[in-house]
Amino acid sequence: MKKRTPLIFLLLAVCAVLLPMLLPSCANTSQAPSGGKKDTIPPYIIDIRPLPGVVGVPLEGARLIFSFNEYVQIKTPSGIVLSPPQNRPPKARLRGRDLVVTFEEPLLPDMTYTLNFNDAIADANEGNLFPGYTYVFSTGEHIDSMLVTGTVVDCNTLAPVKGATVLLHKDHADSAIFLHKPYATARTDDWGYFTFPYVKDTLYRLYAIKDASNDYIYNPETETVAFIDSLVRPVMVAYDTLPELLKYDMLDTLRCLARRSEHELKLFREKPTRQFIARQERTAERSAYLTFQAPGAWIDSLWIRGYRADQVISQFNILQDSLELWINSRRAAPDTMRIYVNYRKTDSLGHLVPTQEIVKLAMPNDRRTYSKTQRRNLKHEDTSCVYSFKVEAETVEQNGFSLEFRNPIIYERFDSVVFRSINPRQREAREEFTVEQDSLNLRRYVLRPKNKLQPGYQYYMKLPYRAFRDINGFWSDSTEVKVSLPDDETLSLLDLEFSGVDRKFIVDLLGEKRDRVLRTYVIDTDGTVSFPYLKKGRYSIRITEDGNRNSIVDTGSLLEHRQPERVVFLELSGSSYIDIPASAEISQPVDIASLFKTP
Repeated sequence: MKKRTPLIFLLLAVCAVLLPMLLPSCANTSQAPSGGKKDTIPPYIIDIRPLPGVVGVPLEGARLIFSFNEYVQIKTPSGIVLSPPQNRPPKARLRGRDLVVTFEEPLLPDMTYTLNFNDAIADANEGNLFPGYTYVFSTGEHIDSMLVTGTVVDCNTLAPVKGATVLLHKDHADSAIFLHKPYATARTDDWGYFTFPYVKDTLYRLYAIKDASNDYIYNPETETVAFIDSLVRPVMVAYDTLPELLKYDMLDTLRCLARRSEHELKLFREKPTRQFIARQERTAERSAYLTFQAPGAWIDSLWIRGYRADQVISQFNILQDSLELWINSRRAAPDTMRIYVNYRKTDSLGHLVPTQEIVKLAMPNDRRTYSKTQRRNLKHEDTSCVYSFKVEAETVEQNGFSLEFRNPIIYERFDSVVFRSINPRQREAREEFTVEQDSLNLRRYVLRPKNKLQPGYQYYMKLPYRAFRDINGFWSDSTEVKVSLPDDETLSLLDLEFSGVDRKFIVDLLGEKRDRVLRTYVIDTDGTVSFPYLKKGRYSIRITEDGNRNSIVDTGSLLEHRQPERVVFLELSGSSYIDIPASAEISQPVDIASLFKTP
């Protein structure tokens, strides 16, 4: 093995040996201490053979030895990562205080390799984690010197993604990520940050995946992906004291955020592209549910045996990958429902071809012909028009009263619904309301008060008996719901005054964890969006550019080179969180043009 080691790497090795010696000494960690303070100092390397930066490493039989100051354990074997990767990962074993790394298959000729220790090594006694190290060597006569850096974030929350696998491909073909291992790999740290040190000066494709199979190849069925639209060429030169290559405590926010990130990759889950009927279910006597593998299902025709076309009610969801079906007929439902579906299915070559499938769905066991005993045990909901009628005090002004039926209704008397108010002096008055059928759910209706609701008033909406009849012929029961505007004086109001709105945007109010949407508005003109009745706490405002104007947040497509719809979190005083105090009225101008200007 040649040892033509550059001076820079000799200095790196000396630092690896001497620097830890300057740290305060601790108990001998080769055995459990009998007393004194608990050992909190992580292990460190005191010797490396051969030294980092070695060239001319043989293609077969290479062995790397890392000597530690104490006994260590291999905590996470997958954290020892070789780049470029091999089909079989490097083999690591412990020999005393030495970690010995060998390779299960030949190395490539004239190639610069990096061996990364990412959360892989800890001391044997206390489990203090080794902070990590990147070792570089070459099978050729020189070490490649360029560097690529970046950050991986979640496309919806913009939160950093830890443990993502980043791929650098020399092959520029769109299929490379599906078929071949990359030229180089990296793993993101707690801040979603990654580096590709010691790579060649050439053009690359840059991707990131959550590599569930740990094979460095993208599987769209089970994994998320991110990509950079254009080809990437390194502009930074790697050297051992470069801040981007140093290992930091992940709690050291200032230093971690000070690292230069050249590229931001937004991780998203692609919608499936192969089309077929993935699931079918008989949900009731006269209803069924079909789920397609991919959105945008193309159905040429559909019918149910024994029924006319006008007796079949159907409804797609907004993505057009789920289809609900109901039979609107008083005839006894068949024991087996036969649905004939003519649609475009993906063949073995990936083409959509006309296909007919006959979906056979048996009657649910609990819905078969009832015996006399079973009839006596019927629940009331088995013979009535079932619905839910809901209203929330905090959102009634925005969302109104929500009325959703279990099955489509074929008869309605909304004019019999009574909406009334009682003021603080106990005077009662009739109120007016509008009725709006949900464009995405034909079983749901929204009843909205026409007049502005008043603080201190009580509002009642009553659905009378037999106001609605569903496709089973069942009539509805009566019910009444009550609502008043919140009177808690500690609640706050947030008004967002939007300007520069020249296209459609989705405005979401999220909690501190950003794990669910609390309230949503869709805007396409300048104006004020109000979020009243907010409890004291920390919130986020997420604004999404609705490129295709469908009022939902859409994901991206790798093969179509389409990024997920762009998301921006509103920042106040340098923070993407908004602290809402108690009993406050906050008015905040938002210049959309400035937020979404081209980076």
